[in-house]
Amino acid sequence: MNSAERVKAKAAELGFSKAGIARVGEVGVEASRLREWLDSGFHATMHWMKSSIEKRTDVNKVLPGAKSVIALAMNYFTPEKHPDSGEFGKISRYAWGDDYHDILSEKLKMLDAWLGREFIGYEGRYYVDTGPIMEKAWAQKAGVGWIGKHTNVITQEMGSWVFLGEIITNLELEPDSPATDHCGTCSLCIEACPTGAITEPYVVDSGRCLSYLTIEHRGNFDKEFRTDGWIYGCDVCQDVCPWNERFATETEEKRFQPREGSVAARLTDWKSMSREEFSARFKRSPIKRTKHEGLIRNIRAVLDEKV
Repeated sequence: MNSAERVKAKAAELGFSKAGIARVGEVGVEASRLREWLDSGFHATMHWMKSSIEKRTDVNKVLPGAKSVIALAMNYFTPEKHPDSGEFGKISRYAWGDDYHDILSEKLKMLDAWLGREFIGYEGRYYVDTGPIMEKAWAQKAGVGWIGKHTNVITQEMGSWVFLGEIITNLELEPDSPATDHCGTCSLCIEACPTGAITEPYVVDSGRCLSYLTIEHRGNFDKEFRTDGWIYGCDVCQDVCPWNERFATETEEKRFQPREGSVAARLTDWKSMSREEFSARFKRSPIKRTKHEGLIRNIRAVLDEKV
């Protein structure tokens, strides 16, 4: 078993669903696409993406001497479905359980420590959606999955219900072949997007995306975007993806299982939630990202739409 195979075996032992390795090198095409996306203003108010562009397009600015990126994916799918009733608000499946940042960071920390013990001179930096790195591009380069037309990474084994993490390292590990695109002529995600946020294949305008509007955006948003009952995130583009319909399998990580009330959030009850109740209910939950005022804003927007 070579070094790369040992790393991937350890990742599987720690609970990662898939791991791949990419050699640090040119990212000209990916960097050009990112810059074009930013220049189009599709990042909306996520200004940190533009301010960190130099690091995002060169991992050696994150870890000098970087030679490999270990890309990891973890399945979070659970089969529950939202109630088909206007009484309930919809929360994105990824936020039904505990915060993925905590869970993946815990496992990455263990993998990082193991690498330090196993390989003399090891250096590494690990991230879970928290650092200046093009994690989806590296996941594709490492063979984990391809970036679909909805811009989520799709794996052939599990579909797109996966969280991503990565370790940038100075180790020179045998790379995997990059993943190839298997979206074909399918355009279901584009056609299904309730706000037309997927402006063309592989391009999302964050300013129109319900996930951005209900989580990252501060302040009110136009009534045209108050649609379909979503109060935190949106899963429409993933729900219609044929790869998810065929290959989604239930996660083995118990902490991703839905918390009480997360699949069926009764709007009239949640609308009166206090700050203290919000803090207690969403401790160690990704929903805390939107803050109390953001969640209440989203609930009121959905309720107003039905008046």
